[in-house]
Amino acid sequence: MKTAASSMMSPLSHSPTFSTLICPSKLHPRYLHFLSFSPSIFPNYRTHSSTHTKPSSSPHLIVRNCTSITAKPSSAIRKNHNNSEQDDKLRALRELFAKPGIGIDAYIIPSQDAHQSEFIAECFMRRAFISGFTGSAGTAVVTKDKAALWTDGRYFLQAEKQLSSNWVLMRAGNTGVPTTSEWLSDVLAPGCRIGIDPFLFSFDAAEELKEAISKKNHKLVYLYDLNLVDEIWKESRPTPPNKPIRVHDLKYAGVDVSSKLASLRSELSGFGSSSIVVSMLDEIAWLLNLRGNDVPHSPVMYAYLIVEIDGAKLFVDESKVTSEVMDHLRYAGIELRPYDSILSEVESLAAQGACLWLDPSSVNAAIVNTFKSSCDRCLKTNGNNSKTNAKNFDGSHDRPMGPTGLYRISPVSLSKAVKNHAELEGMRDSHLRDAAALAQFWFWLEEEINKGMKLTEVEVADKLLEFRLKQAGFIDTSFDTISASGANGAIIHYKPEPGSCSFVDVEKLFLLDSGAQYIDGTTDITRTVHFGEPTERQKECFTRVLQGHIALDQAVFPENTPGFVLDAFARSSLWKIGLDYRHGTGHGVGAALNVHEGPQSISYRYGNLTPLQKGMIVSNEPGYYEDHSFGIRIENLLCVNEVDTANRFGGIEYLGFERLTFVPIQSKMVDLSLLSISEIDWLNGYHSQVWEKVSPLLEGSPRQWLWNNTRPLFKP
Repeated sequence: MKTAASSMMSPLSHSPTFSTLICPSKLHPRYLHFLSFSPSIFPNYRTHSSTHTKPSSSPHLIVRNCTSITAKPSSAIRKNHNNSEQDDKLRALRELFAKPGIGIDAYIIPSQDAHQSEFIAECFMRRAFISGFTGSAGTAVVTKDKAALWTDGRYFLQAEKQLSSNWVLMRAGNTGVPTTSEWLSDVLAPGCRIGIDPFLFSFDAAEELKEAISKKNHKLVYLYDLNLVDEIWKESRPTPPNKPIRVHDLKYAGVDVSSKLASLRSELSGFGSSSIVVSMLDEIAWLLNLRGNDVPHSPVMYAYLIVEIDGAKLFVDESKVTSEVMDHLRYAGIELRPYDSILSEVESLAAQGACLWLDPSSVNAAIVNTFKSSCDRCLKTNGNNSKTNAKNFDGSHDRPMGPTGLYRISPVSLSKAVKNHAELEGMRDSHLRDAAALAQFWFWLEEEINKGMKLTEVEVADKLLEFRLKQAGFIDTSFDTISASGANGAIIHYKPEPGSCSFVDVEKLFLLDSGAQYIDGTTDITRTVHFGEPTERQKECFTRVLQGHIALDQAVFPENTPGFVLDAFARSSLWKIGLDYRHGTGHGVGAALNVHEGPQSISYRYGNLTPLQKGMIVSNEPGYYEDHSFGIRIENLLCVNEVDTANRFGGIEYLGFERLTFVPIQSKMVDLSLLSISEIDWLNGYHSQVWEKVSPLLEGSPRQWLWNNTRPLFKP
């Protein structure tokens, strides 16, 4: 599944930026990982950090209740809102601008929830509600007389279809397209007030926005107590779910919670910190060996976690916590707290003189500002040289300083990305079961097409789900299946809808991007096929995409290499004839967790300096898309591993990739005249592996289909 070049889309702009608290670089702090790491679960980050000793003041905050959440994919919200409905929503929103206690001239609605999640529960899909655009990435900005929406290249065609005439589409990244802050500065008179919900912006994003709009003397207004979209959504807002949390078995997790917490506390101690706020949902699920069902396709639960040197607190709706989960948490020394008490706990930590680790790229501005204002109050009350009640790491209470903030990337992010042995085994095993389901599916689909059956894109996606449901350990899809015939394949994150989708056309290319969540792993695979005879143009484009896929699969590179260095490998063959694609080449993937995972990626955007490391999993998915005609993408998942090279220049390791995905690549789409002998050898070798690994899981006609589609090819 395609993601943007970075792991999340900033609600402010589309270029990665750094908080000035951390370093003057213009790279986003969540992606800055330098090149030397310890072998423990929590590597030692060698990034620049900032200790906050004299924080600026900010208003006292009150958190809103966000306990249980109903999860549905954003694409499930009805599309094609008419202009009248959109007019009513925008009119109602603008009427709130002048209300007492609000007083704003513009309002920014990002895609994220309070945890900066890419995929979110339906009741948090505020940008989709107000705009009608249901893609996973985008930012809406509404002024008193204008409305604009920014999204990236994956969603240009989708946004064109879904936005009403009340909205202006801003194609982020295209030449001449302003950022949100640039546009606001252009359309607003100097000295205006721009409102945001600080729970929906990371601290970094809010600070960047504040600085950018200040150039025209605009003021950023934090509306802590209410979200304006919620105010007009009212009773029609989706109800929150209440599904239970489950324990992720140790045989799949590989490391127990106590060991993970011990490594994290060692990391805190090494940086002089006494506690940390963890707010990213997949980081919490990984750290505590828990899985939830609050977000569509992502096995996470809405929660915050505070880890201290001598304890930990999980902030979650307790009605989701089963007796098994309660025992699991107690054994690890974790206390439960109400979800909406996170801010009061942060205030308490400041009063105790804590040195609190906060990742400003992921922790929301409401939490960070709560801590900053609490620090101010403590310092004014006690004086800068007063002793506090905070514990030192030897258990004493005589640290002669007030509360401080340590602003650094979360150490959990990288630890989660580097999979352990059990996680890798689970990923390998789940991919083979998934491959068996896909072989059964492709055999079925070809048979139906050959019989002349007329199948819609939705029917095809539903049938694939049926095959996956039969596999051991299947839990859910890992994202909405992209089942796209013909021109729909050019919509990079297309989702077919009943009643409006296309039929699968034998004379057109068919792109299928799908994935699954299993108890032991997460899959993501794309194949593009033709059920008739592809054109020469289609075959050439497909073959060049395949050449890029092969080049990245075969890449060997020195340790400490960031993913962006490898991106050109996948594009080079397309570049030779002046073609390209508008998305990154690879995203990280979680182990029985989110299908999109940071900090690693393979992308043309060079802001992500995270080096690829042994045990990381990334996708390999170059593509090519002709608007209103067809789309092509070939995607496998890869695991970074060590390569035994003849030399070790500089005394360092060299790395490469192990394939996890084993599903045939359609031979009829390949123009063998364009492939080198070595590329044909790669394709034949890959298909040999597919047969060897997957055929034992099949029988009958699907097994014969696999045999037919893994036969070696020879250059004419």
